Amino acid sequence: KTGMPNADMQEKGFVNHMADKEQQAGRSSPAGKQVPEGEKKLHEAVCVLLVELCERFTFFGIVCNMILFCTARLGYPSHQAAMVNMCFVGTSTLTPVLVGWLAEYLVGRTKLVCICMFLHFLGTALLPVVSFPFEDIHIDRRHVLLTLPKREQKIVFYFALLTASLGIGGIRAIVCPLSAYNLEDCGPKELLSFFNWFHWLVNLNSAVVFVSISYIQQSVARNLGFLIPFVSGLMAMITIHMVRGEMIYKPKADSSLLTTFGVIFSALKTCCVRRRYLSTAMPSWLDHAKENHGGHYSETQVEGTKSLARLFPLFTFQILYRTCIMQIPSGYYLQTMNSNLHFGGFVLPVAAMNVISIVPLLILVPILECINSWLFSSKDTGHSPTIYIVVGHLSAALSVMAAGFSEIHRKHFPQVEQTLSEELLLVSSMPCFHLAPQYILLGVAEALVTPSCSLLSFWLVPERMRGISMHFLALFNGAGCFMGALIVQTAHAGTQGSWFPHLLHEGKLERFFFLLASLMMVNTLGFWAIAHRYNNLHEDCTNGFRGSLPGEKLLKHEKAIKHYNSVLESSPILSPVEKA
Repeated sequence: KTGMPNADMQEKGFVNHMADKEQQAGRSSPAGKQVPEGEKKLHEAVCVLLVELCERFTFFGIVCNMILFCTARLGYPSHQAAMVNMCFVGTSTLTPVLVGWLAEYLVGRTKLVCICMFLHFLGTALLPVVSFPFEDIHIDRRHVLLTLPKREQKIVFYFALLTASLGIGGIRAIVCPLSAYNLEDCGPKELLSFFNWFHWLVNLNSAVVFVSISYIQQSVARNLGFLIPFVSGLMAMITIHMVRGEMIYKPKADSSLLTTFGVIFSALKTCCVRRRYLSTAMPSWLDHAKENHGGHYSETQVEGTKSLARLFPLFTFQILYRTCIMQIPSGYYLQTMNSNLHFGGFVLPVAAMNVISIVPLLILVPILECINSWLFSSKDTGHSPTIYIVVGHLSAALSVMAAGFSEIHRKHFPQVEQTLSEELLLVSSMPCFHLAPQYILLGVAEALVTPSCSLLSFWLVPERMRGISMHFLALFNGAGCFMGALIVQTAHAGTQGSWFPHLLHEGKLERFFFLLASLMMVNTLGFWAIAHRYNNLHEDCTNGFRGSLPGEKLLKHEKAIKHYNSVLESSPILSPVEKA
């Protein structure tokens, strides 16, 4: 009884969606001149990309020297500073999911994006307050007297990080969602190419940040460096204000995160009850949530959740991988900070070493594009990038293992004095470039894993579930950041500070790296054992479910008709009469 009304509603929704597309195609400019559709889409894509890059500029600007600021300015021990950095990254990864849900159900998108812009502005504006007084600024030959006590400094610092992360979440979820790039009609090859070049641009932007901002924060004006994220955030807000009519993307109404969680919990509840009192066999435990099996959800909702549940093993194996990636702004940063940064009379910024991990990605993306073009050229076999993920996970494990050996090697060098951010530190005389292999291996891992996981998460679910799938990927990535903070705290507390010490030459940081490398190697073998589940990208992701809904069938028919008409119009064989 419920099947036909649902089908009618989906057909009506599809027709309304097509009507909206036709209206958007004929939208005119304020002067009455009709804007070509291609030019309008290009303008929107460029604006969204610019705001995305500005947002990432502020994000990396806050992250790049947070450990040095926490240890030198706020007096935090090394493990606590690393945990603060990882928790900030994790929070900034999770907030887009929360803000996306708020925009969909509780607050309007336009109102919420204004709130998030204010929070972003407030957070980036408060960060310079933490760093008062400005030691490099003098008034009447005196230092500025304005300062904050340590306790108030820490409160303002945490509040600024929280508000900035909420603002970042709003920008990523509302202004720059993945659906704003119009990827619905792309195949696996085009999607992988998009994700490759998108991450290439983001990492190119981060390379500029790590070199410029880290040097300003560390060497030229360490406190004024926190003004740069503020200025960059202001640029992003001005950009959004100038093109807000085109920037605020309004996605189609599709499956929600709450519905997905509701299906899972309903299935678990019904499954437990029936297993206790009845012994009914079903193809999948999620089928217990269907209305015709005693649940509360339609077949459409349950089948979509089943296609998403297929990706949960993939998401789970990304948690520990993300923990390894988080060693760049935590464990690797501490190693670099405690190494000799002098190079030809010039003191390198600590965060500038991150560029070494970005260079392999910038080089590998064009090479991977050529490889993917060759692999996807065959129409008979569906190439899956799971091999990239396996190799990337292995590269991450080798990177952390190399970090452990580098730490042993670093302690064999005599100690020297080195000044960082006007703080005199006793560090190893080993040149920091000896740490380059571990950075390079993690850069290779990122080039292989991140675009491939994005492709699988986006492609292996029905179109209406793609946004939810990317939300779940973000949830598991954020969980990896918090997992890294938990492992650091556990290692520090369980070994009385020996495995993650404040002074590296007095502890055994290499044991922490060897432990993480061992866990990552097991993680790699585990994913390799299940990688065959995601090998064929050309088969339907849900055993024939994709395209079984009336609206999606109509969409397929419409695409086929458009393709057929384009073939007729471009065919040199048919005469004009035959074309007519």
